[in-house]
Amino acid sequence: MKFGLRTPSLKRSLKARTTGRAKRAVKKALIPGYGKKGMGWIKNPKKAAYNKVYNKTSFGIGDLFKLFK
Repeated sequence: MKFGLRTPSLKRSLKARTTGRAKRAVKKALIPGYGKKGMGWIKNPKKAAYNKVYNKTSFGIGDLFKLFK
């Protein structure tokens, strides 16, 4: 489990902002529960619990900039 600052990756950040948008739009149109709040707990509770703790205990560089605004 990661605690503290996450290692930044410009390549992954750019990919997350561009390639996923079309894929998410198609999935949302085809799969009824896709993208709805809480669906991760139904599909894979172990992963959802891990992600909940991870997101509360780690932070990225973008989060630091939000603190200073």
